[in-house]
Amino acid sequence: MNCPSDNVVLKNTQTVHNGFLKLKKVQLQHRLFSGEMSPEFQRELVQRAAAVAVLLYDPENDRVVLLEQFRVGCLAEENPWCIEVCAGLVDAGETEEEAARREVLEEADCEVEELILVSRFYPSPGACDEVITLYCGLLKDAPTESRIHGVDGENEDIRTLPLSGEEAEALLLEGKVNNATALIALQWLWRYRREIGK
Repeated sequence: MNCPSDNVVLKNTQTVHNGFLKLKKVQLQHRLFSGEMSPEFQRELVQRAAAVAVLLYDPENDRVVLLEQFRVGCLAEENPWCIEVCAGLVDAGETEEEAARREVLEEADCEVEELILVSRFYPSPGACDEVITLYCGLLKDAPTESRIHGVDGENEDIRTLPLSGEEAEALLLEGKVNNATALIALQWLWRYRREIGK
């Protein structure tokens, strides 16, 4: 494990779990705002491959396609199904755009005409190194009926939620979207919806 910053000193790293997620124990020091180095301390770091996410939007018909699927991280909720955008990990040898197009095909059975870069962000940098590259994927003639998709070998059971722009905006404003990636995507769309595809 490398750290390119001269302001961080990695003393030791140890893999404590290597399954669906990798968990490392990290001993480190970092430079304080005072200019001095911090005392040595330990953190656990969840390591995950880079990911992509795609908000599907049909500007001509002002239609959004969201997804709904079960998420183990929401087990404490009465309803552990999340309203989301298409998303997944970037496979070895794949570019982010190739991964984005593949995920859209697997999860929503759609092909995007164009990918617009929205943002690149860390969803939980206090404990995880995952970086998500978020796109808006422009569609032509977005589907109008809900369907079930997903990759069989990955235990995916994904329902598409075709919505009007107003319906998607209402989900956002009513607090019915509870995950960071979809919130960022829908807030971006709320701001730029009238300008896309013009």
